[in-house]
Amino acid sequence: MNGPLEWFGAIGAIIAAAMIAADLGRKVTGWGFVLFCVVSVAWIVSGLSAKDGQPIAVQNAILLLINAYGVWQFLLSRKKKREIDKAEEIAAEARQDVADEPATS
Repeated sequence: MNGPLEWFGAIGAIIAAAMIAADLGRKVTGWGFVLFCVVSVAWIVSGLSAKDGQPIAVQNAILLLINAYGVWQFLLSRKKKREIDKAEEIAAEARQDVADEPATS
């Protein structure tokens, strides 16, 4: 398991994790989950085509379901979108409040 599909899966997973960890907003996080879904499919194909790749295929089949839920939460669900937008507004207000506080040592 050292072909282009595995390299795509490894690099794609790193990029997707960075997109989600960077916390750059709902859309970037949602697209990070989309990339994780694509990477999971690549790992499933790679696992099923390898002699002993069933564990990686099963793991990524489960991760695909989890990441699809992330896509739903961050890109498709209108209710969740409103909740996240409201939370982002509150977070922006909190950041401003903290920035406005006098510095303490």
